[in-house]
Amino acid sequence: MRIALFTETFLPKVDGIVTRLKHTVEHLQTQGNEVLIFSPEGGLKEYKGAKINGIKGIPLPMYPELKLAIPNPSIDFALKRFKPDLIHVVNPAVLGIGGIYYAKKLNIPLVASYHTHLPQYLHHYNLGALEGILWELLKLAHNQAQLNLCTSTAMVDELVSHGIEKVDLWQKGVDTDSFHPSLASQEMRNRLSQGHPDVPLLLYVGRVSAEKEIDKIKPVLESIPEARLAIVGNGPARDELETLFANTNTNFVGYLHGEELGAAYASSDAFIFPSSTETLGLVLLEAMAAGCPVVAARRGGIPDIVTDGVNGYMFNPDDSQGAITATRRLLAHKEESEQLRQNARLEAEKWSWSSATLQLSNFYQGVVSRELSSVA
Repeated sequence: MRIALFTETFLPKVDGIVTRLKHTVEHLQTQGNEVLIFSPEGGLKEYKGAKINGIKGIPLPMYPELKLAIPNPSIDFALKRFKPDLIHVVNPAVLGIGGIYYAKKLNIPLVASYHTHLPQYLHHYNLGALEGILWELLKLAHNQAQLNLCTSTAMVDELVSHGIEKVDLWQKGVDTDSFHPSLASQEMRNRLSQGHPDVPLLLYVGRVSAEKEIDKIKPVLESIPEARLAIVGNGPARDELETLFANTNTNFVGYLHGEELGAAYASSDAFIFPSSTETLGLVLLEAMAAGCPVVAARRGGIPDIVTDGVNGYMFNPDDSQGAITATRRLLAHKEESEQLRQNARLEAEKWSWSSATLQLSNFYQGVVSRELSSVA
């Protein structure tokens, strides 16, 4: 099958959506499909055998790593040359709207997927009054597709409740080779803790931005004075958070990749994830695959991953003491923590990228078959 993939973000950007797309493209190609990627221009021309058609983008003033790529007529030419069997638009916002337009114009079956809970993000940028309007725009875009995919049951329910049709669940995946307990190292623990490897080490990995609610980790850190916190990642809120966390035992590490990122997870005592806007929370699965016990907000897609008290702890994000209580419990009970580590790894081993992509391929085949039968 020939698939044209439209995405608002791709390499060299680093985030959970890009991680999923990287593995998806690789496995689609391995499974004998051909993929053409339309994304904001980032310098890359190819990934794992898939050609990248980079569209010039305008950096967002508040978040320069994100670019708004405006659709242009070159897309029409590239699609007619590629002759896709199907178009898949990921988080249609700007470039993805172009994908929807050309799917309709060229009569190509269309799949859309929802990965970023933008209506909830608005509340973290003082734009909550626009939530209703945004849902109407999302409904208008997504209901052009023959199938809409979400990455957690909570998001399936959310989209359906807002009038989005033909919604199904795209299963999660994680690289259990790159993220493994065996990668734990004293060297990485020393680096993350800034030379204090023998004290409790808390870890956050992900985008450093307002909607991730990283500020909620500060009371947790203050309640455990001997603990250290490592924040891995980058984003528009870094300067503000560095000011907030000044005079605490916090290390802003920046990006880590590959084996270093796997070692960071495996070498930490607890992964703290306060975000309540997650459609899934891929970094949680990565932490669990590396055997790092997680403490996460009970909201969004997170309950699809974490079973409270079995492979991690969840807390009510509206309870100011919830994360503190859960983290202190995790650090205080070593035997229980070790069991959580083992159970977390076992949970992660259930979810391979190859099976997630095979499921996606079956979704694609179903959409194309239905469209062909409707024409016949």
